[in-house]
Amino acid sequence: MNESLLEILCCPLDKHELELEDAEYDADGDEIIDGTLVCSECGERYPIDDGIPNLLPPDMREESPA
Repeated sequence: MNESLLEILCCPLDKHELELEDAEYDADGDEIIDGTLVCSECGERYPIDDGIPNLLPPDMREESPA
């Protein structure tokens, strides 16, 4: 995921800004490969896995077993 996407992404629940936490970048430092997006208003957390943000509301996410 390119960090510039943060300018257009918003929380699907309340449409507020998302802040990036615990970001891990690729070897070139260009793309976010893992981390968390956190809503600045409601605090809901959305994971970034393998460079793909999962912006489904919490009740619609399928958690895969570890």
